[in-house]
This record gives sequence, structure tokens and C-alpha cells, in this order.
Amino acid sequence: MLPSAPLLAVAAAPAPQAIPIGQGKPAAQAPSTASPQRARVIYDSYILGPGDSLQIELLDIPELSGTFSIGPDGTLYLPRLRALYVEGLTVEELRSFLTQQFRAYVKSPELYIRPVDYRPVRIYVGGEVKRPGYYTLSGIQGPVISSTTADTGDDFQETTKDNGTKSYRYKPRSSNTSGGGASSTFFPTLFDAIRTAEGITPTSNLSAVEVTRRQPIGTGGGKIRTQLNFLSLITQGDESQNIRLFDGDVVFIPKSNLVVREQILKAAQTNLNPQFLTVFVSGQIKSPGPITVPQGASLNQAVVAAGGKKLLSGKVEFVRFTGTGELDRRVFSYSPGAPAESPKNPILVAGDIINVQESALSAGLTVFNELSAPFVGIYGLYSIFK
Repeated sequence: MLPSAPLLAVAAAPAPQAIPIGQGKPAAQAPSTASPQRARVIYDSYILGPGDSLQIELLDIPELSGTFSIGPDGTLYLPRLRALYVEGLTVEELRSFLTQQFRAYVKSPELYIRPVDYRPVRIYVGGEVKRPGYYTLSGIQGPVISSTTADTGDDFQETTKDNGTKSYRYKPRSSNTSGGGASSTFFPTLFDAIRTAEGITPTSNLSAVEVTRRQPIGTGGGKIRTQLNFLSLITQGDESQNIRLFDGDVVFIPKSNLVVREQILKAAQTNLNPQFLTVFVSGQIKSPGPITVPQGASLNQAVVAAGGKKLLSGKVEFVRFTGTGELDRRVFSYSPGAPAESPKNPILVAGDIINVQESALSAGLTVFNELSAPFVGIYGLYSIFK
């Protein structure tokens, strides 16, 4: 479930504290459940930009009212006012700005604005995820709930388009709406961003996930950053840590010094990470080749899944290419009883290579066979002719 006021800024999450970059002042806390602020949508945190569509109503003047879109250059074209640069403003800042502009044509203008179509959310996900990079969480459509809507429940659904892109639909289950408005829109969250980046790694520190966001021009601009304990979401269901993401947000997951196996197993029980991963097993193994194992599986489990080692096999060579381009290569004696994530039984990630080497005896037999093969062939030909 999402908060009933989905347009609150990072600072409005109940548990995390948002701190402006370069300052030490904590942001304000979320309103109490008894606050009137809970009964309406707050637009002060959403920053307008190209692709957003707005329903602008000038009271009792329908010829100046309608639905208008912000163009690629950040301008909003309106009757009488023509092109106005509005990128970087919040909805409330835009209302105040347009009220001043319309005073040249209307005495005491009374203006109402609400978003009806949101632009795609473009974010960067970095740090300890499988595929860091820029992602577009598209499919945000409107109209959305009106400014007098009181939500009493919601669903969050994922849909996949024909081109493979995913969108996320926020659908209130029930609401009390006055003044019109629709009942659904698409709001991606932190959970969706991590899942779109193919999930976490064994060394992800989910207890200190950072989200950096732009601030509105009216509050001085700049950026604001918050730290979230995302681990509490998948372990305790604390949805206050699964904040909604806005266009331009940067998500960073730091690296843990230790592999948290319980974290990987918990993530595998959700749809945050893919349920299975593929590793490669070769050498003195009964069924060499790529094999599929569950998330959180260890090296010993992969060896067993590949049929086990052959007789006269030697040490195990483990190879992993890290996200920084480095090579993690280990050679050790096979230990069936080694605990998971010990040096001889690491937790696997997709693409790991396990090579069961030959023993000295089996290597000697191989060399002997190679050396003796020509003589055996010559002796066989001699026997045929004789």
C-alpha cells in the first residue's frame, strides 16, 4: 500500500529524515493521522516538467480554462498569456504565478490546477544492484485523484507493455471524491526501481539506501537526500520505507562489508530479485554445463545439482567477475560440510563459474592415455595387416 497522500516529498515519509545536501537541518515530519492535511492531496513536492499535463480552471471563465501540456522546452502555452516557462515549479507555485499573470486580464482571478497526466519517471539506480544505470518507469497516466479526495485503501499493480517496458499502476480501492477526478494513476516506488535494476547483490546494504531528489525552485532549489532502511520492508513489511519516486531521483545502495545471506533469502521470497539464477559448472562433474539454482544457493548446492563430483576429482576453482570489472578467483579443496558463505562455500550470483579440477592421479592417467594413444593405433593397424 502507498501513503494516502502520494505526492508528499521525501521528507514526508514517516520514518526517514531528509536532510538538504550541505545542511544539517532535518526535514519536517509527516502530518498526524488526525491532521486535515491527510484528507487532501499535497502537490507542493511534485516538480513540473516537460510531458506533464494540467487541468487549469479559471473560475467562471471557461474560454480561458482547459487541459494544457508542458512542452519539451519547459513552457506552458495558455490563452491570452501565450508561452510561459514553468519547468521547476510545483503545482501550488504555478497556481500563484498564473494568478499574477491573469490579473492583467481578469479582476480577482480564482484559479484551480491539478495534474491529469504525469511524465515518465526517469531515475538512476546505482551501487549494489545487478544492473546499475538509468531507467524509465513509464506508463503514468491520468487523470488522477482530485485535490479533495480522501483515500481509504489502494492497490499497486505491475503491467508489462508489448515492448517489454514495465509500468506500475496505483489504483485506489475506494475513495470519497468531490469535484470530479478519476480513480487510478501510476506511481513507481523504491521497490520498483530496485526490481527494475534486476535486484540486489549479496553485498547490498539495504539498511542504508539513499535517495537524492531535486527541491522546488520556491524552496531555494538544490537537492535533498534521505536515508531509508529498506531492509525493514522485506523483513517486517514496513512500507514507510518504500517511498514514491519522482522524475530525476537518484537511488544509491551502498556496499556491505559482509554478505548478508538472510537478506538474500528474504529478497528471494519476494519478487524483488529474480527467483532463480544461472551459474556454470565444468570439469570433473557428472553433468557439466549451465545450471539453474534458486537465489541464495551456495557452491555446494550447485555441485550437487550438477550430479556431484566424479571419482579422482581434485580441487574446486571458483571464478566470479565483480561489478567493478575485477576477477575473484579462488582454488580450494571441496568441503561438503562447509557452511554457506564460508570461503569454501560462497553464496552464488548469476554468472559464477565453478570448475572441478582433476586430481594428480586422474591428470596422470589422462597424460598416459594421450601418450599411449598413437602406439595403440599403430599396434592396431599392424594387427590388421598381419
